[in-house]
Amino acid sequence: MFIQTEQTPNPATLKFLPGQAVLASGVADFTDAAKAATSPLAKGLFAVEGVAGVFLGSDFITITKKADKDWATLKPHVLAAIMDFFLSGLPAVSDNAPVAAAASNEGDSDVIKQIRELIETRVRPAVAQDGGDITFNRFEEGVVYLNLQGSCAGCPSSTATLKSGIENMLKHYIPEVKEVRQVA
Repeated sequence: MFIQTEQTPNPATLKFLPGQAVLASGVADFTDAAKAATSPLAKGLFAVEGVAGVFLGSDFITITKKADKDWATLKPHVLAAIMDFFLSGLPAVSDNAPVAAAASNEGDSDVIKQIRELIETRVRPAVAQDGGDITFNRFEEGVVYLNLQGSCAGCPSSTATLKSGIENMLKHYIPEVKEVRQVA
C-alpha cells in the first residue's frame, strides 16, 4: 500500500491519500480522542502521540497535529497507523456512527436552496482538495453561517477564503447575502 501526502494551506494539517475509499459517503470530523469511539480509524490515529484532530473524507484523511509537534517526526507514525488500519479490514466508522452528509430541508426558502446549491457544487469540492470541508449552518438577516472542518478549521487563510472567496461568490449570485461568517 502506498499512501500519498499533500500539504494543505493550514500548516497544522496534512492530507493523507491512501489510494482507496475511506468513507462511502459524507464526512466524519473527530476533534478529540473522546469523540473517536465510533471510528476504529480515528481511534488508531489518536493513539499516535501528537495527533489533535482527524477528518475523514471519501478518499482522504486529514490529520491535525498538536502545536508542539512537527510533521517530520509525526508523519511516519501517522502513516504506520493508517497502514495498520487498512490492513485490519475494519470499517473507518462503525455502522451506527453518525456521518455528516449534506442536509437539506424541504421547507428551505429559495435563497437558502440557492446558498446550499452553491456551497455543494462550488465550495465543498474545492476545499475537499485541501483536505477540509465547509457546510451550511444557517442564514439569518443577510448573514450566511458556515461550519469549517478538517484543514479549514483553524487555518490561517480561512478568513480570507470566507471573505474574499465564498462571500464574494454568494453575494454575486444571491443579492440577499450581505456577509459570511464562520460558526464558532
